[in-house]
Amino acid sequence: MKYVFGPVSSKRLGQSLGVDILPPKSCTWNCIYCQLGRTKEYVTARREFFPKEDILAEIRQAVHSGAPIDWITFVGSGETTLYRHLGWLIHETKQVTDIPVAVITNGSLLSDEDVRNELLEADAVLPSLNAGSADLFNRIDRPAPGFTFERHVEGLRSFREIYNNRLWVEVMLIAGLNDSVEALQDIADILETVRPDMVHLVLPTRPSTESTVHLPHDEAVTRARLILSSVAQVVHPAKKAMNLKNTDDIISTVSAITMRHPLQERELRHALDELLPDDPDQAERMIETLLGSGRFKTLTLEDGEVYWVPVTDSRV
Repeated sequence: MKYVFGPVSSKRLGQSLGVDILPPKSCTWNCIYCQLGRTKEYVTARREFFPKEDILAEIRQAVHSGAPIDWITFVGSGETTLYRHLGWLIHETKQVTDIPVAVITNGSLLSDEDVRNELLEADAVLPSLNAGSADLFNRIDRPAPGFTFERHVEGLRSFREIYNNRLWVEVMLIAGLNDSVEALQDIADILETVRPDMVHLVLPTRPSTESTVHLPHDEAVTRARLILSSVAQVVHPAKKAMNLKNTDDIISTVSAITMRHPLQERELRHALDELLPDDPDQAERMIETLLGSGRFKTLTLEDGEVYWVPVTDSRV
């Protein structure tokens, strides 16, 4: 499929059927931690990048495939809400299935009334708030001109005023940047005015293009949980296991995932072991087949964790 991938294991959404509605990389920000790499040219105008009917047809096909799906998740190779007919897709998807619909977004376009209204039917919206000050916002998220910190925060507040479903705000915690007491208290002060239902504390575990991005220490994560929990429940979501049991074409499935984000080799090996429990050698041969396809290469982080990325990835 061209637009739909998975379902893949998600830290926040279980077995998530991803719907990617943007060409890479179309974004209003150039976040230092982004798993998609640097934003070479900002995209700030909404448009119908791909035919909405084609996207919906793939969603229909996927939900009727029998694969275990916990959520249908609209994501983008960039900023999801740049897709002009996102509201139509959410509405039509909910006519097809009872599976809940989520939208992952950086929240930069929530200042647009049309965007806010288009998201109202979603069962969960997951925007980002990585800083409680303009200085840190500019250093971490590196927005396009005109996308100010004040605009971002006001968009979050305005959306909360009209949105009655689950608003789960994501905070990416980065060592030495937003993990101090002061920085976390600033974020908490903003969150108090946004009133999220939950705060998802996430860490930059996937490869980044920036060498300055590092995982925070355990004590910093504990500190973040304590400070942010004064506003809402804080979760550091546990990741469900990757499931390949309903996959007809493993190479295409793995390719679709790595095009959207780096895939942890440990997670892939576990999924193959579950798929082929009686023959561990066959799982190893499948790894060799996948690498031998020429579509993937590996990237080893400083902590020794190995990730798979597409051969077009510029990080290796």
